[in-house]
Amino acid sequence: MSMKKFAPTLVAAAVATVLFGCQAQATKQESAAASKAAPAKAMAMAKKGPAPLAPLGNVPVPPDNKITAAKVELGKILFFDPRIGGDASTGCSTCHEPDQGWAWAEDFSRGYPGTVHWRNSQTVVNSGYYPRQFWAGSASSNEKQAKSAAKGGVAGNGESDIMEARLALIPEYRKRFKDVYGREWPLISDVWGAISAFERTLNTTGKFTTPIDEYLKGDKAALSAEQLRGKAVFEGKGGCINCHNGEQASDLDFHNIGIPPNKRWEEDGLAQITFRFEQYAKGQTQEGYRTAKSDWGFYYRGKNKWDKGKFRTAPLRYTAYTAPYMHNGVFYTLEEVVDFYDRGGFDEEGRTTLFPETKSKLIKPLGLSDQEKEDLVAFLGAFSGPEVTVAKPEMPDYAPLFTKAELKAAQEAK
Repeated sequence: MSMKKFAPTLVAAAVATVLFGCQAQATKQESAAASKAAPAKAMAMAKKGPAPLAPLGNVPVPPDNKITAAKVELGKILFFDPRIGGDASTGCSTCHEPDQGWAWAEDFSRGYPGTVHWRNSQTVVNSGYYPRQFWAGSASSNEKQAKSAAKGGVAGNGESDIMEARLALIPEYRKRFKDVYGREWPLISDVWGAISAFERTLNTTGKFTTPIDEYLKGDKAALSAEQLRGKAVFEGKGGCINCHNGEQASDLDFHNIGIPPNKRWEEDGLAQITFRFEQYAKGQTQEGYRTAKSDWGFYYRGKNKWDKGKFRTAPLRYTAYTAPYMHNGVFYTLEEVVDFYDRGGFDEEGRTTLFPETKSKLIKPLGLSDQEKEDLVAFLGAFSGPEVTVAKPEMPDYAPLFTKAELKAAQEAK
């Protein structure tokens, strides 16, 4: 063959390599620009002030995953079904128990058998409103969160083909998936869509509405005198409104507020194993893998040093049911949380973040009186209404796809 015959291929390969390199470089530059834009965003907010608190509106619904009654019912069953996981023991509801605030009432979430998780389990309630899921924003939708959790090594630990095969062996699922999606066999990708449709119905609206929503809609009797005083602290001396604003009482941005490491990593060998595994899984440097003593948070997304120790501002809705608090569950009451902020981002032992260089300048001693603290905690209670409940579904049974006689006949027919 002549060299001329190879020329177009070589040229195309070279162009592709250059383009790919440029694309990768552009991606890195965009990531860096996005992180560096955070201070600018904060400065702009400081000039015009934070957004006011707002009543909760309708949950956003993506155009490619419309909500239907049949899809929601299917998603509810799947949410509670532990077969959507590795060894059929760990489903969505395993770490997001309705009786525990649709979360898990320990500092670290439950893990897959033989493991423990490394972060606090966040509530599913109102999660459909978030533009990014997880404490460090690693999933851009409920659909991607469901997939990531079900397949995560210390969470569901599921394999797509195994989970899909299980669904094929359950007649009720085959029927429900066909009714909703029109396909003969259940697909694992449709599982994430159905679960997400169900999750988007778990909101503090309607019969689960909150006193703060009623107040913001015009019912000035919805808050007590104590709560109104707390609201004044929240929006004034306490400075809470700077980050806890809008309809979620969260700017949904990422900040280092000074949370100290959880001591459990020093005492629990299994938790330490998970901690090192997560460092490796998230592309930590070798030095970081060997020396990290705390969760680096948003840093793992773009590997930018100015993002170390940053986590999403926790929405305040439904917090009456979701203790403990913070990304690592170090505070078990809202009183502890308020004391932490009042000290300027230090716990009762004087501990704070291991990344003081990225700690938010908004976090500083507040000088709140005991009465102001009590009023503030009372106001925080206004972000929770009645407990969000649903009737737990019965799990559908397996059934063979064919009888032994049918299998034998098929084999003889070959």
